[in-house]
Amino acid sequence: MGNYDEDTAFLGQKGPFFLILFFLLNAVYISTGLHSLYIVFVGASPSHHCRIADGNLSEEWLKASIPNEMVNGKLQPSQCWRYSLETVRDLSAQGYSPLEVYLTDITLETCMDGWSYSTEIYHSTIVSEWDLVCDSEWKVPFASSTLYMGYLLGSLVSAQFSDRFGRRKVFFMSLAAEALMMLAQSFAESWLVFCVLYFFVGTVQISVYITAFVLGTEVLSDTMRVFFTSVGACMHYCIGYMLLPLIAYAVRDWRSLLRVLSGLTVVFIPLWWLIPESPRWLLSQGRVLESEAIVREAAKKNKVSAPEVIFIQSEVTEPTSQNSKYSLLDVLRTRDIRKTTFLCLLLWIAINIGYFGLSLNTPNLSGDPFLNCFLSAVIEAPAYIMSSFLLKSCPRRPVLSAFLVIGGGFLLLLPLIPESLNTLALALEMVGKFGLTMSFTVVYIYTAELYPTVLRNLGMGLCSSAARIGSITAPYIIFLGTFNKYLPYILMGSLTIASSIANMFLPETFGKVLPETLEQMQKSKAFIGRDKRTLEEGKGTVIVKEENV
Repeated sequence: MGNYDEDTAFLGQKGPFFLILFFLLNAVYISTGLHSLYIVFVGASPSHHCRIADGNLSEEWLKASIPNEMVNGKLQPSQCWRYSLETVRDLSAQGYSPLEVYLTDITLETCMDGWSYSTEIYHSTIVSEWDLVCDSEWKVPFASSTLYMGYLLGSLVSAQFSDRFGRRKVFFMSLAAEALMMLAQSFAESWLVFCVLYFFVGTVQISVYITAFVLGTEVLSDTMRVFFTSVGACMHYCIGYMLLPLIAYAVRDWRSLLRVLSGLTVVFIPLWWLIPESPRWLLSQGRVLESEAIVREAAKKNKVSAPEVIFIQSEVTEPTSQNSKYSLLDVLRTRDIRKTTFLCLLLWIAINIGYFGLSLNTPNLSGDPFLNCFLSAVIEAPAYIMSSFLLKSCPRRPVLSAFLVIGGGFLLLLPLIPESLNTLALALEMVGKFGLTMSFTVVYIYTAELYPTVLRNLGMGLCSSAARIGSITAPYIIFLGTFNKYLPYILMGSLTIASSIANMFLPETFGKVLPETLEQMQKSKAFIGRDKRTLEEGKGTVIVKEENV
């Protein structure tokens, strides 16, 4: 097949066609930012205590019926226990006041009549509606993890569907399906139905993200493509993430919130008539005339003249993929490749646990949960911008390790902060989120540069699956905070620091030619302080540099 970039070079780099498409695709990423973390508010746990179903008790006895217990060093009303209601009724009927009896001698019982929930912050959530507290508290992190289970399935099937049916069709079908699934989720009558629908929301949501990314990569010019993949998509995702707490602040009922978010998704459906199919994909399917029609329309919008023949029919053939000779086993075939793969998997799991763990933890922080979520989103913007600049001029390995140390180190400092310094603790957590967001961005580029061309897709796919395992695990790490508020920070911080050390055993890729073959990847393996084998820049041969003894 002919070179598409050379055949369409007459379109230029920054014409109106590319600019409009750039902004339209980025606009869709605002919706992914809005939808990826709404469980933070939908699944929030309001303050609650056992319901006392007795209208004959005085206000004094109603308050005294809930025992106090020590939680994270603070004395607060129990959320799962109450004093025996029968005993309390007898004491009240006999004319005693709570001050005249030893309440601690009264037998405790579970919340047999359900719970009473505060509506000061949230009018309703899935927790307050289905009593996902105490013995059922585990259902909240499970519900959160179903989204990421859907991510795992969606990331595996979306590429196959878009290769078969086209980028544009799969993109808009996924967008419409996401709106419908979220709308259906708002009518869920049980926790189980909510989780099943949330799984499918995750499946189509990641499909929207991936197909939009592929569409932009294939249709945009070289200049616009680099900006789209490095900053554009991430920044617009961040904008959507920042808008989420503002909308949730205005709409505090979980069903209404989901319907609003679903309705906002529908706004993007008319983009069907504005975003074209990928001409590259059409060429790969032998649909030359359709591909040329799109390119000619682009030339018209860019006000340039298109040649009479853009793509030569005889050159448009489906290329035989060199990658088809390789399988997932090749990613683990030799000792060097196994070591690289193992270290990459560790990095992706640790970074995803830290990133999604901190993102899901905002309701548990002191202060306003809406403001905390907004700050967690805002801190990502400078991280995306800074990482794009550092990737252009700095070695990957020390940059990634440095920000992993920042992310993990500040989390490990949190248990040392006194309870009275809530603002400082919040600031440290935001710095940790900054470091992990930076790491999240760098590890994508770094991993792609580590694997040779013949294994790059397989390696990235395996790492992406590992990332899903990390994100599925993250809600359970945060759940451990119900036993000790500092335990999630210790686990996430330790894992992040360990991954920063492991990262130092990977080879440096900055300023070196991307490996093309399996053999080149093996010989480019390096250890700390001993970069014995390097690829000669600009050439396909390998040069071995001997160290002086």
